[in-house]
Amino acid sequence: MRSALGAGVGGVQHFLLPFPSFRIANYSFNFCTPHKRTPTIGFLRCTAMATVIPAPVVQVKERIELTVTERNIFDRLLGTLRHFGLSNQLRVAGGWVRDKLLGKECYDIDIALDNMLGSEFVEKVREYLLSNGEQVQGVAVIPSNPEQSKHLETARMRLFDMWIDFVNLRCEEYSDNSRIPTKQKFGTAEEDAYRRDLTINSLFYNINTNTVEDFTKRGIADLKSGKIVTPLPPKATFLDDPLRVLRAIRFGARFGFILDEELKEAASCDEVKDALAAKISRERIGVEIDLMISGNQPVKAMTYICDLMLFPIVFSFPPEFEPSKSESCDRLCNAYLDATWNLIQLIGGSIFSDEQRRLSLYATLFLPFRKTIYKDHKAKKIPVVNYIFRESLKRKASDSETVINIHSAVDKFLSLIPFLASDGDIELIEVDWGRGLDDVPPTSKLRVLTGLLLREIKDFWRVALLLSTLLYPTDVDYTEDFLKQHFQLDKRKDLFKAVENAITELGLEKVWDVKPLLNGKGIMSVLELKAGGPLVREWQEKQLAWQLAHPSGAVEECLDWMKQTHSKRLKTE
Repeated sequence: MRSALGAGVGGVQHFLLPFPSFRIANYSFNFCTPHKRTPTIGFLRCTAMATVIPAPVVQVKERIELTVTERNIFDRLLGTLRHFGLSNQLRVAGGWVRDKLLGKECYDIDIALDNMLGSEFVEKVREYLLSNGEQVQGVAVIPSNPEQSKHLETARMRLFDMWIDFVNLRCEEYSDNSRIPTKQKFGTAEEDAYRRDLTINSLFYNINTNTVEDFTKRGIADLKSGKIVTPLPPKATFLDDPLRVLRAIRFGARFGFILDEELKEAASCDEVKDALAAKISRERIGVEIDLMISGNQPVKAMTYICDLMLFPIVFSFPPEFEPSKSESCDRLCNAYLDATWNLIQLIGGSIFSDEQRRLSLYATLFLPFRKTIYKDHKAKKIPVVNYIFRESLKRKASDSETVINIHSAVDKFLSLIPFLASDGDIELIEVDWGRGLDDVPPTSKLRVLTGLLLREIKDFWRVALLLSTLLYPTDVDYTEDFLKQHFQLDKRKDLFKAVENAITELGLEKVWDVKPLLNGKGIMSVLELKAGGPLVREWQEKQLAWQLAHPSGAVEECLDWMKQTHSKRLKTE
């Protein structure tokens, strides 16, 4: 371990590799992944603003190949038309068409109707199925809710164990200060295609004719060339519905497509940014960001957000907070995200669940703000990260609590890493985090403190350790200097594995499942305490520390220790 980490303080080696110096003027810093990147190095890439990144070559199928289930579903829908003598054109819209042309399976089928409400057609499908003696699995109607960005009534029906959504084609007009349409009516397929967010999402599959329809005349071309383009001029498209900016970013990152230059110019202009802040609910912004973080290219998505100067719009702060953030904080956040993403791949992403990976990326994205606080209306100091989750993104409270707990655990891990990575030849003496561990033998102190930390963070301890390895050693200024260096991720992986192995050797896996030998009532009985409260809680923690220091200790031994310690304390008092 030491030879890998290099010389350091107190017998534990530190490692830093200075990044080659480069000129900052007229350049943008992109914290993203090159096409042929070695998996062991995460780094910052500096590119001239005028550099044109070549669009990817995308394999697009000439025709859509239906699965057996899809064919059965469409046969029932066409059967309904014939049974009732209807002239409707049935079209699958949007993402399903795009994904099928890309050779990907998709289980999200949206049917667009040209002259009938979805609820009316679903009722006819239900009647047709019953007339043929087939079972109707489920029918639901979701009413429109413009305040929640749900502008159309949607009918849902379960066919062959798949939920199918039915909506009508629409033509919309918007007001200047809202993304809620002021006028909405039945539209043609062409009108509907042009009102969609991106050309690659504007394609239709006509079930009646078994053909793909490209009414914008560029949906398939943009799909083949890997471009993110809006059907109508991007600024007008974004001002009609600013949420489309984030959707463009998400799809660009997801497919590795290139954002159109005119689209980027429109997305980063002040008028569109102001509209995004004013017209879009924080809930909808939070949903889009969560999809990006949970997606296959979170770093690329956040890079787009930084490049388009949307970071302060998306991740808004309270009016007053301290300490102040630097102008380059968005780049720093994204650099940590890039390093963490690559380190996860290097260590092996399978050790993290989807939820652990998702929250680890949030935790690392907000790592520069982990000590930034603001005061609420009661003058109570609150972490800014809590504000970002609860007010800026409107995510669930548990996300905020978990990330804040991870940040708290990171600082504690940083104080333990020198000892856990030292092969056991450094005795931990000065670290106790104010836990009052005077009774713990020095030889057991590392196990006790590590065990207490893991009991606090539970299943997320590897996430906290992962982030800690990025901040180690702690005597480095990870702000402006950060832009002039890069992470040696292979050596940080070695550090992670060394600490992980040390924790395993200490027998602390699942230590949070260890039950206390005595509950509160038992402690009160043994020590003859008349009331509970702080004293009992203090003894509960002391008992836990004793159990961690004596993993094979029996109940009788714990009782004897508790009585003797309590007796000594009474005599001293």
